This record gives sequence, structure tokens and C-alpha cells, in this order.
Amino acid sequence: MSPAVGDLLRGVEVGPVAHGGHFVARHDGFVVFVRGALEGELVDVRVTEVARRFARGDVAALHRPSPHRVEPPCPIAGTCGGCDFQHVEPGWTRELKRQVVAGLLDHLGGVAFTGQVAEVPPSPFGWRTRMRYRHAADGRPGLLAHRSAEVVPLPAEGCRLAVPAIAAPASAGSPGAELLAVVAASGAEFLARPADGSEPSGTVPDGSGPDGSAGRTVVEHASGRGYEVAVDGFWQAHSAAPAVLVDAVLAGLRPEPGEAAVDLYCGVGLFAGALAAAGCRVTGIEGDRRAVDLAARNVPEARFLAGDVARRLGQVGGADVVVLDPPRTGAGARVLRQVLGWRPRAVAYVACDPAALGRDLRTASELGYRPASITAYDLFPMTHHVECVAILEPA
Repeated sequence: MSPAVGDLLRGVEVGPVAHGGHFVARHDGFVVFVRGALEGELVDVRVTEVARRFARGDVAALHRPSPHRVEPPCPIAGTCGGCDFQHVEPGWTRELKRQVVAGLLDHLGGVAFTGQVAEVPPSPFGWRTRMRYRHAADGRPGLLAHRSAEVVPLPAEGCRLAVPAIAAPASAGSPGAELLAVVAASGAEFLARPADGSEPSGTVPDGSGPDGSAGRTVVEHASGRGYEVAVDGFWQAHSAAPAVLVDAVLAGLRPEPGEAAVDLYCGVGLFAGALAAAGCRVTGIEGDRRAVDLAARNVPEARFLAGDVARRLGQVGGADVVVLDPPRTGAGARVLRQVLGWRPRAVAYVACDPAALGRDLRTASELGYRPASITAYDLFPMTHHVECVAILEPA
């Protein structure tokens, strides 16, 4: 019999970590994904959600703690949705992520991952350069609770994941309003977005986009090049992530001057800029028109196409090297069939979800490509997220 929301499940033995920051347990044969636990612990679980085949719950009482358990440094760690592993010794969080990566790549991709998850300073706190705060009912800035629209007000010291300059923004918003906070070359900047959807305001200066429309941008730097980025657009949140990922991609691809390179899901041109600097003839494709306009400004020596990646690939004649940096859902079979049909000598796949990477590696194997290397980086400390870079070569 399945439990109900609000039930207290007593004496639950906690099993291994699962993708998503939960741990797998069973109660009377029913699968329960437990938040705030660790493998081997004996806990009581308060049920928070029930589906047909599983339930979710939070640790309500701890009877037998894991040796890897620590006291969470943040007083709202148990309710805020920003962190998954503040109750875990920092070094062990990377072991948990290693287990997840290895399990998913084996199960979904038929690939053995034998590496470790590399720590990337700053870690485990003070690494986020981009934050999205919400304002609580009393106007104080906060963050969303786990799997909820409820806003949890920040503690007095602010968010420990954020770099200090944006960790504790001032209270200046109406309930439900969003506050975007970024740290870039110009310093700490904020953009308030009212709950009623009216025009945003803030300290981020107005810029003029390439198409003449008003835009709000900041300048980020990576690997010797400046990149103009929309303040609410995509840029890696960890301060060291852009350089780490560019170095991993270049080391794996070993681009040569004159080679044709394609950067798919290119954003504002991070990898395109690095490939152009290596002397490649670069084409980038991205679905976000605003990002493509900025990419063309950031990397004027490259060619960029806006639109659905799978549809736009027909306008690319082929490539010697390819970078794939897809969204969390992965590249998918349609894109991989076209890209690997060019028979590039190397492909760098940058993955923010090891499950999607596993599925795409299986497809790549069926198309004649194997991973020459897979590296994993802890670019999201204290959360369950992990970034991987797989270098694919013809089998």
C-alpha cells in the first residue's frame, strides 16, 4: 500500500544516491526518494509527494547517522531549494556525484566511467556569479523552497553559494518580484523584475543590442576574450567554469589552424571564440536570437546561424571538429545523426546532465563513435548537478 502525503515513515533504511540529489529507500516495498539523507542511515521520513510508483520525502528524524554527515552551515539549508548536500562532508559530495555519473553512463550509455569528479575552486561556497532571488511576502529577498513556489527569506549573512558581492542583496522588492544579480567586469549589478510583469529596472546599464533594440548586458571574460552577455541570458554560474570548460574542450579536440569547426548550442560564443583563436573556420548555431546577435558581436570572425539546431545543420557542409553544448535534455538522435554523418575527427560533448549524456553516448556508439575520454567537474558545489566533457572519436 502506498503512503500518503504527510505520513511519517518510521525506521527507514536509506540506500544509494539517485540522480537529482535524493537517496533511494524502500518502505513496505514502496520506493521512496529521500531528501537530506545519506546511504546507510536509519531515519524517519515525512512524505511530501506521492506518485503511482514512488514517493518523495524529507528526513524527519535521524536514528543512525552516516560518518559523512555534517551540520549544514546555512540555517535554511533544509528548506531552500538551492542546495542538496549541505548535510554532507564536501569531499564526499564529489564521490556521490561520481557514483551518479558512473551509474547513469553505464546504464544508459553502456560506457564505463572510471574517473573522479574534479573539485574546481572556489569550492564549496562563494562560487556563484549569477543569482535569481525572489521577494517574500515581507519584501525580504529569498530563494524558492525545494520543489515549491514558496519563497524562503535569506539568512542575515545571505546565500553562501553566491560570491560575496551578490550574496545578500538589499530588500527592495514587492512580494513575488524577481531580482537578477550578476558579477561581471563592471562589478556587482542587479536587475529587478516586478511580479506584475512591468518593465524591469536596476543598476545594470541600458545597452543597445545589435538589432537596435534596447538590451541589458554585462561583459564577462574567459580565456583572454570578452563576451557580452544578456543579464538574464545564459552564462556559466561558477566563476571558474568558462575557463575550465574551454580548456577541456581545446585539450580534447586539439584544433588545427584552417580546420572547419562547428559550435552547436553556441550561446554567446564561448567555445566559438576559443576555436576562432585557434585558427579554425567557425560556424555557430543557437536557438536564442538575442544570444546569436551577441555571439556575432563577441566573435566577429565566426559565422552564426539562429534557429533550431537540427534544422539549421543542413546549412553546414561539414566539420573537422564539433562542440556540442546542448541543454539539459541533450542533443538527441536527430542532431547526432547529422553531425556524426559528417565524420568529424573529434567531437567535444559538454553535458550538464549525465543521464542525457548517457543516452546520447549510446546513440553515438550506434553511429560509429566512442568516447576517447570523459571528465567530470564539480561546477555546482553543494548541489546534485555535475558537468561532464566527453571527447568522441570515430571507433
